[in-house]
Amino acid sequence: MNKTPAILILSAALALSGPACSHRKDGQSSDPGPAESIGTSPDGGRGPGRGAGLGPRDGRGQGSGGGRAWDSGTTLSLSDNEAKAVELATAEAAYQPISSHLKATGKVLASPFRKAIVSYPFPARIAGIHVRPGDWVKTGQEIVTLQSEAVGEAKSEYFKALADFELALSSYDREKRLFDRGAGAGKNLQAAEAERKVAAASLEAAEKKLHVLGFTEAQVKRAAETHEVNPSITLYAPLAGKIVDNSVTLGAMVDQTSEILTILDPGVLIVDADIYERDIAAVRKGQEVDVTVPAFPDLVFKGRVLYIGDVLKEETRTVTVRTEVVNEEHRLKPGMFASLSVLLDRQARALTVPQAAVLDDGNRRIVFVARDGRFFPRVIETGAKMNGSIEITSGLAAGERVVTRGNYQLKAKLYEEILKGSHVH
Repeated sequence: MNKTPAILILSAALALSGPACSHRKDGQSSDPGPAESIGTSPDGGRGPGRGAGLGPRDGRGQGSGGGRAWDSGTTLSLSDNEAKAVELATAEAAYQPISSHLKATGKVLASPFRKAIVSYPFPARIAGIHVRPGDWVKTGQEIVTLQSEAVGEAKSEYFKALADFELALSSYDREKRLFDRGAGAGKNLQAAEAERKVAAASLEAAEKKLHVLGFTEAQVKRAAETHEVNPSITLYAPLAGKIVDNSVTLGAMVDQTSEILTILDPGVLIVDADIYERDIAAVRKGQEVDVTVPAFPDLVFKGRVLYIGDVLKEETRTVTVRTEVVNEEHRLKPGMFASLSVLLDRQARALTVPQAAVLDDGNRRIVFVARDGRFFPRVIETGAKMNGSIEITSGLAAGERVVTRGNYQLKAKLYEEILKGSHVH
């Protein structure tokens, strides 16, 4: 008997039947069938998909746990044992005065009044470095010693001018004594006085040249006493702060273009931010500013608006606003990017809840509303934060109670129920 027709008929039948369906051991198909809600409330929620079961049509209620989602009508309830284990706490959504904030981004910079670049206006060689990067210095502390030909020449000129002045002064005193006793001529006294004035002017010019080279009054006085002709000069710290940069080495040559050392007082820094033209009317000098940086996301550095720019940048339509920030424990570093929140003077009433009530759920924020022993997950939108509270811009009404403690457990139970109802096998 020919078996070929029978085989062909069997193959055709399998092809027409499509892929085989898997079945559970109890004989039911794995197709979950129509969606079922965890439990819906006839008056639940103001969000989309009200009373719609699991799987809102606009997609906003899609749960981060995957599978079927919850909507604004989804409810949870806890058994007595679960309620004891969770230890729930709730708070009422209520209106309270809250200050509006203006958000901006900026960059941390050194204050120009608290930073000094030590340089020298004449060619010189580094003869001694008395500090290192990271050292703290006081105003007037020795930081570097230089040797310069210009210093040696200026000292020689000063000593010569000093000697000429002393000689002219001695001659003047002698002629004046003679003239006072009637033994000297008046023209000799006048000549001696003229020579004294010329010598005094030359001495003053030589002393000023030393000051231009960097000599202090004390150094000039000491040079006049010792008469040491050497090309050395010591530079002192112009302000108290920290050595943050040392650009030279011992024996290196420097000139007016060289930055020898940089001193920074990091206790107070500035943050420059660009504020858009439409917002600049709300910003005023002296307003409080909260500054955060990525390196320390949990820390808030306090500052105040120090300066508002006078020139609008045409390419960006922004104005530079400078904030002075107290740098506690010197954690802020110049060059860091920063986020600023400018506390505006105007205040308004806003609907708020404790920050602990708000949970992240994927790319959205949710709260659990407590009502009649049941709990309703609700998608919300938030605004400004203030003193442990957060503004609710949509999703809640005044008087509704939200869970502030135990909400993480409620969220876990929510997705546990979703998974149970998803016929996962």
